Amino acid sequence: MSNPVLTTMTIEQAKQKQFQLTEAIAEEFTGREFFAQGDVGVVPGLGRPVQTDKVERVLARFFRVEACALVRGAGTGAIRAALSVLLEPGDAFFMHTSPMYKTTQETVRLMGLRPVYVDYNDVKCLRDALTERTECRVFYVQHSRQKPDDAYDLETVINLVRSVRPDLPIVVDDNYTVLKVPKSGVELGAAYSCFSGFKLLGPPGIGVVVGKGDGIAKIHERNYSGGGQVQGEEAMDLLRSLVLAPVAIAVQNEQTERLNALLNEGAVPEVKRAYITNSQSKNVIVEFRRPIAQDVMKACERHGAAVYPVGAESRYEVLPMIYRLSGSFLESRPDLARTAVRVNPMRSGAELTIRILQKALADVLDRGEA
Repeated sequence: MSNPVLTTMTIEQAKQKQFQLTEAIAEEFTGREFFAQGDVGVVPGLGRPVQTDKVERVLARFFRVEACALVRGAGTGAIRAALSVLLEPGDAFFMHTSPMYKTTQETVRLMGLRPVYVDYNDVKCLRDALTERTECRVFYVQHSRQKPDDAYDLETVINLVRSVRPDLPIVVDDNYTVLKVPKSGVELGAAYSCFSGFKLLGPPGIGVVVGKGDGIAKIHERNYSGGGQVQGEEAMDLLRSLVLAPVAIAVQNEQTERLNALLNEGAVPEVKRAYITNSQSKNVIVEFRRPIAQDVMKACERHGAAVYPVGAESRYEVLPMIYRLSGSFLESRPDLARTAVRVNPMRSGAELTIRILQKALADVLDRGEA
């Protein structure tokens, strides 16, 4: 149906996203309001801080949807909030046949939901399931890839669902893709997109749900506790961060592609092959000729790489990331645990990432760790 690697925005496209978001801010804020740090509490009539409400309106305008809710719990919290207003315990919903992302799996368990697995890569199989499994009340789809051979095109999938089951709400897990690819789930016709502000350089813990007004009104209605609110200062911090995210991530994606090319040209010895995936964020999977992945990661840390994520693409990820493959990716390819690493240049250039890998590999080979 498509390519396993998602198309990310060029730097020019990312600049346009930045300009569009700034325009949406100017439509909702005066200059003085935007310099305010933000209020706190449960404001009568809104049920949340005024600044939080204004940021939500900016994001709804930017994504061209009816409403937005900022919630606690980052991307996991956003997904959980959306599913909780659309499904009841015991309800069935569609899910792709692949290893389920761990935190999503926990949401499904806690809510007592019944996933009906369908291969989204197979158009005929998907069409048949949509026709036959009428008990399913939500169509859930992850925008980024869950396994190496995933190749479904999200727009094609959304259009198929809407043509066969126009009544079925489509919920897109847009973590690792929103503001990185040209269009998010809601921009392609889904009812809701859920994502983490933390993965877009924002403050820790804030999730975002954008989409249909009725579902988001329920999220706001149920989140009536003062302690459950995203406070105004946090919302403003998130919005300022989102403005910077598209261009910064477009540069990162540019360097990811350069890194992949250099590795395949032989810049680092012992590399069997390198290839770009969307296993969570866009990154390079580096396969070694020998089972040295764990030793290489340890050595990389000594030379300035980060070897475990904070938020995968958070404001804290500045140094090149050289770390293990994701759990859901390894479920489908367990053989790579000892022979491959995942590499993301983050804010660095590809050349620094290459130098770190070269130094780390020299350490491993010199000490006989291989």
